[in-house]
This record gives sequence, structure tokens and C-alpha cells, in this order.
Amino acid sequence: MADDTDIGNFRSSSGPVAVLAEPIRVLLLDDHPENLVLRSTILRKHGYLTETASTIEEATALLDKIDIAVLDYHLGAGMFGTDVAATLRRQHPEVPIIILSATLEHRFGGVEDMHLLKGYSSIDDLVTALRSFEAKLRGKPVVVNARDFFYSRINMAMGDDVVLEILDGEGNWQYVNEACARLLEHPRDWFPGRNMFDELPELPKSWRAILQTVATTRETYIDRTYRGLLNLPRRGEAWVWNVLVFPITLHDGSTGVVLSARILERKSVL
Repeated sequence: MADDTDIGNFRSSSGPVAVLAEPIRVLLLDDHPENLVLRSTILRKHGYLTETASTIEEATALLDKIDIAVLDYHLGAGMFGTDVAATLRRQHPEVPIIILSATLEHRFGGVEDMHLLKGYSSIDDLVTALRSFEAKLRGKPVVVNARDFFYSRINMAMGDDVVLEILDGEGNWQYVNEACARLLEHPRDWFPGRNMFDELPELPKSWRAILQTVATTRETYIDRTYRGLLNLPRRGEAWVWNVLVFPITLHDGSTGVVLSARILERKSVL
């Protein structure tokens, strides 16, 4: 292993890692051009510089110019991003590697630093991972919003068409998804720490007891009535909700509830 220092790329193969002063340069490897354009555009908006490659050869030629690698696993024609990962790990072992794949079945051999599941890991997850690696490269403390990262797993499992809220037993919001935020007409970061019953006084009083019971007894509650939990129909409509409330251990170790709701039917009201 070389023990020289590459000052131009702010890397060191031995001794302390030099603190980066320039924007982080990310290698994106994917054999689908539309994916490269989309990810590159989004990452540039977050302040990253990007180098794109659609083949192993193109990616390998860029390994001396990057700070973090984001590699698609399956490149078609029997080629895999892990081949690039193995080469990068030998040449620049300090460069973080993120593998994107459509399945968890593959064994990657341990050379990657993070694995994100395509179709279930959002672009927010990728940016969060990049921010974490960037902080390490810059010699700064790594600060990750673990609460959002933890609760977003539940949101992805349930689907974007579900209104999702995570609350403590007293009804204080811990997390809401975009569907809920749109429905209640507030940005997502408005909710954490606020109490649902204070902000929505029109809710049936029985719901406070329901949430407390679920959090305390760890039972599950299902409501398929016409009243619904978030029955906020537009004029001339009545919404039929399917509401599920189940317990969860919150990020701080206390017991809370997951409240999910999906509209089953929209009825016209004369």
C-alpha cells in the first residue's frame, strides 16, 4: 500500500486524513443514463460535484478524482459495480463506497461502506449517507437525524398513499410523512413536538384514550367507520378511512404509536 499523500485530491493513504476544503466530488456509476441525469441533478442541488459513468471502464478512469463513490450493483451484460468497488478499495481505501441494488440477496464481500436498496431507499437516504461520509472526510462530527431515518423505514414499507403519523402516548407528533403534511397543510418539520389534540381540536375525544391505550397495552386498533380519524372531507364529499393504530418503541426507548390511514372511498354528499 502506498504511503504517500495526494494533496491535490485531499487524500492521505497514511497518517491523519487531510481535511477537505473543496466541494465533495461523487462518482455515480449506472448503466441507465436517465438515472445518472436524475441523481446528478439532485446531488448538485445539494452542493456536490458529480462525475458520471455508465461502464466499469469509465468509472475506473475516474477513481483518482473522487471523494465518495455511489455504484449501481448490476450494470447488465454480466458486469457489476462491485468490480469497481474492489478496484477503488485497493487504490484509495479511504474513499467511502455506497452500493445501490434492487435486492438484498447478493453478498458484496464487505468492500462497500453502505448498501441502499433501490426502490425502497429514497434520495433522502442517499443524501443522508453522503452527508455522513462528507462530515468524516472534513473532520467534522457526524450528525444524522436518526429519528427521521428510523421512522422513514415504516413510511416506505407502508407506501406513499398512506397518511402516516408517529406519536407518543400523549399524542405528541414524532414524525409525519408527506401525505399527512399535505393533508393537514403544514410542512413536515412543523409537526415534531406539537400535540395532535391541541392542533386538531375537532378530533373526537375518544382518540386520546385510543392512543394512550395502544401505547400502554401494546394492543392494535383498527377503525373502518365512516367517521375516520382524519375525516376532513372537501365540501360535498365524505371520506371513508381505514385507520390502523399499532404500538412502536420510539427512538428514545419510550412506547409510542404508529397511526396510518388510507382513504377507502370518497362519497358525494348532497
